[in-house]
Amino acid sequence: MEPPRLPLTPQATTPGPESPGLEPCGLEPERGYDAVPAAVCALGCVFGVVYSCFGYRCFKAVMFLMGLLVGAAVVLALCSQERDARLSLAASAGLALGIGVLCGLVTLLVRSAGLFLTGLLPGLLLGAAGLVAAEPLGQPRSAWVPGGCLLGPALLGALLALRWPKALTVLSTAAGGAAAVVLGLDYGTQRLALGLHIYDCLRLALSAPLCWPSWALLGAWPMLSLLAALLQWKLTARGFSHTQGVIPRRRRRRLLRIRQQEAKKRPSPGPPEGSYRRKPPPATRFPGDVLAPSYIQSLRDRQLGASASLSSLSAATPALPERDDDCGSTTPLQPLAAPCTRP
Repeated sequence: MEPPRLPLTPQATTPGPESPGLEPCGLEPERGYDAVPAAVCALGCVFGVVYSCFGYRCFKAVMFLMGLLVGAAVVLALCSQERDARLSLAASAGLALGIGVLCGLVTLLVRSAGLFLTGLLPGLLLGAAGLVAAEPLGQPRSAWVPGGCLLGPALLGALLALRWPKALTVLSTAAGGAAAVVLGLDYGTQRLALGLHIYDCLRLALSAPLCWPSWALLGAWPMLSLLAALLQWKLTARGFSHTQGVIPRRRRRRLLRIRQQEAKKRPSPGPPEGSYRRKPPPATRFPGDVLAPSYIQSLRDRQLGASASLSSLSAATPALPERDDDCGSTTPLQPLAAPCTRP
């Protein structure tokens, strides 16, 4: 037995493509704002500006935030799809927050995982914007179309982030911050009409067509992303690199020693002609290495005095006669004419 159907009142009817009599763009949007969503969107706008302009400066925070958002989003999606689990909204939010923090710590410590998730964001945003822009051409009938449009650019961006981490990190933070600013402005102007329309396009549900403010916000997103990326590349991220912190200290010292040894082995080229040559430092000498000049002069004077005294003695001393060792006579030896006889 079918349950009784409630009659639809004109106030409960949502204008869309199935009701051609109503023009949703001609209706004035509701101006009643809740305090909590308005505060969240305002904080999202401020966070988007800071995130898009100084994303690469806060490299570690970006890695942690990407893991937190991906982990929390996956857990919330699983909890919403699980019909049997009787979990309240607070329990689902707590579970998503806990798993998101764990995923954030993993992406913070494992640099490759953080870069992979960081590269997913610009691909996902680009795929979602392409789906919304191509919606007037035709509505996709298969769920593989939005899935392929999202996963293809996302995986390409993730692989490119592992190859060029700085460029893709700057692009990801610029695109994510610009998207946060656009969603905050969308809540202030159209009560999240653009965000809800994107959600309906991803799940292949019928929704009202977009009005010109939503198209203007959608067209402003790539321009804001490009301006934020140029601002980071030219000003805030210029001269900063987070790749040096990956090498451990021991490995860095080892590489430095190897480079120094290779530099010593290579012959150093001489300075070009006309260049300034630095004067070598003076050699360090000790007191025992160098003789005093006064000591050398005294040795020379002694040698000269000794030679002069020897020459004067040789000139003043007469020639000594030869001694006769046999008879003890000092006269020169002469041959005897006859032998000497005793009387």
